[in-house]
Amino acid sequence: MDNTLASAYLRSIVRTYRTYKDLGERAIAQVASDRDLHRQLDADSNSIAIIVKHVAGNLRSRFRDFLTTDGEKPDRKRDTEFEEDERVSREAVMRWWNDGWAIVLETVETLTPGDLERTVRIRGEEMLVVEALNRSITHTAYHVGQIVYLARHLASGEWTSLSIPKGRSAGATAAAPSSTDQTR
Repeated sequence: MDNTLASAYLRSIVRTYRTYKDLGERAIAQVASDRDLHRQLDADSNSIAIIVKHVAGNLRSRFRDFLTTDGEKPDRKRDTEFEEDERVSREAVMRWWNDGWAIVLETVETLTPGDLERTVRIRGEEMLVVEALNRSITHTAYHVGQIVYLARHLASGEWTSLSIPKGRSAGATAAAPSSTDQTR
């Protein structure tokens, strides 16, 4: 891979991880009560706390010793990430969140362009580092989207949009007037 392109890709991946971390945090912050962090929409759905627990477990497992050990660490108990034995505080949920993100960001920020073509393993499956990063960012974005959706539902009328609010797209673009607009 071209060194310039590889460097740009790594900067983009770091920026994208940071964007999803921030998006998740801004959504979670709008959930008023700790109790709501544990609310499930139905018996088969996951709460925000459970999704955070899973994302953190995934990031910790995948990115600890990223280049040298299988991304599915022996100490990870994935199935327990979807269990909630007790309701923990918002601080504990955010500690899970921050611990997982600290590992992925520290790891990705230290990768070099040459690392992108190295081979890593996840559950025994070999893939290039670039493929593992794409897989991880897609997985993470999927779950952050779930967090945002649940937080919006739980915040209801108190929700503040995290992007352009419905019906306000036209005002969000600051396009220069076209040549025909200037003649009117």
